[in-house]
Amino acid sequence: MSGVKPARKSPEIVIIYDGECDFCAECVKWVLKRVTATALPFQRADLSKYRVTYERCSKEVVAIINGKVFGGASAVAKLLRASGYKNLATLLTLSGGLGRTGYSWVAANRNSAIIRLAHFLLRNLNRKTRAD
Repeated sequence: MSGVKPARKSPEIVIIYDGECDFCAECVKWVLKRVTATALPFQRADLSKYRVTYERCSKEVVAIINGKVFGGASAVAKLLRASGYKNLATLLTLSGGLGRTGYSWVAANRNSAIIRLAHFLLRNLNRKTRAD
């Protein structure tokens, strides 16, 4: 026996997000720089294929990882973990209701000054990452 561990298979990830939300799209770009995934705006996706509803997808991001469906803050935590940000994912998961409340606030206030600032910063981070 050589002692070599077999390569761990990457998870199959599908992200369904609001394609009309610039902040959402920028967050998805950030994830796609770190993991291999399929990203679909819910407005153009065959949602029945993924066993999710239009209503759900209009309220929260959905991540399907190896066939298991996660939504909202749970989806964000799973995507952070897959992106290599395990500590941040754990913090979000352990925060429970606080994380869900924060996610709901962001989703409901996408046009607020703080979210526009976060979008601006993330867009510039994504551009910088592209240039590196």
